[in-house]
Amino acid sequence: MIHPVAAFDRIGEENAFAVLARATELANQGRDIINLGIGQPDFKTPDHIVEAAVKALRDGHHGYTPANGLLQTREAVCRRTLSMTGMEVSPDSIMIMPGGKPTMYAAIRMLGEPSVDILYPDPGFPIYRSMIEHVGANPVPVPMREENGFAFSAQETLALITPQTRLLILNSPANPTGGVTPKAEIDKLVAGLADHPQVVIMSDEIYDVMTYDGEEHTSLLTYPEIRNRLIVLNGWSKTWAMTGWRMGWSIWPDSLIGYVRKLAVNCWSCVNAPSQFAGIAAIDGPQDAVTDMLAAFDRRRRLVTDLLNELPGVSCIVPKGAFYAFPNISDTGWKAKKLASALLEETGVALIGGPDFGVLGEGYIRVSCANSDENIENAIARVGDFLAESRV
Repeated sequence: MIHPVAAFDRIGEENAFAVLARATELANQGRDIINLGIGQPDFKTPDHIVEAAVKALRDGHHGYTPANGLLQTREAVCRRTLSMTGMEVSPDSIMIMPGGKPTMYAAIRMLGEPSVDILYPDPGFPIYRSMIEHVGANPVPVPMREENGFAFSAQETLALITPQTRLLILNSPANPTGGVTPKAEIDKLVAGLADHPQVVIMSDEIYDVMTYDGEEHTSLLTYPEIRNRLIVLNGWSKTWAMTGWRMGWSIWPDSLIGYVRKLAVNCWSCVNAPSQFAGIAAIDGPQDAVTDMLAAFDRRRRLVTDLLNELPGVSCIVPKGAFYAFPNISDTGWKAKKLASALLEETGVALIGGPDFGVLGEGYIRVSCANSDENIENAIARVGDFLAESRV
């Protein structure tokens, strides 16, 4: 039997895709499935973006593009970055990526090796830990605590840094919790990082527009003192409902941009041209669809939270960002993954168990707000009936 090198035994999964596959299988069997598991907007990509890609194809943009992306696409990212953060960046510092995950992989591959510590949020996006373990580095979880609104604590984060720490991964607004870290806490973290000049920061800001209740996203780009060791991850997937287009971007320090460009040449060559023209249209075109989507997510997160808090043994704080709720189900007596599996198989409601997002996710499940009000109400009613009738 052929077996790959040991590093491939250390690659984990993103279980949301496994749940999606099982939910699809059940739906194909005729089951009535409501999916509150997958992390993608339930809106179509706006028409003007689609038409930009079609036009690019018709205009003959069928060939390779530069490994770091078309200049005009990178310039569009510069304009968007300036409008969102007030910070000017050079197109030479930008990589156009086939989604957000390649930036995670590139940063962790570039900085991680045995004997190196990499800090990452827990609960957090599962690919962080998966890739850290794959490269043989030591994963160090940074707790995202419910009592802290699922924001990181600067004091707690800084206390975890050692001379072996090479990379710190941050994510706000956050998946899976909907937590938003306040600017004051980020100020404290950045000030403390002055004592740890060896630490590179990767800030995952893919949900940057998705904040509510007066909360504001604070980009790490607004701290010039760490710019020379900062990687910012962002992209088109969430803001413009373009998950399947596989379009992301990242902003790199001068010392690392050449390495990630060479990694792209070796791994994926380039991002396809039509999608890049669509990305330009997304940034420069009308934002009405984005505004409407955010209004829907704002309404739904409150609906989800209100309904969850009526269920026996469930409590849920109101998420301040992204489009997820992360209810505490500890008092139901169920383990999170077992409950999520039972709900899918017995009620047709797809959710993701908290341990799929880290060791500190036990006692929680992730609920996506990316579905209609009617489906959300129906799904949570099914959950409530199940909890009222079931025994662990």
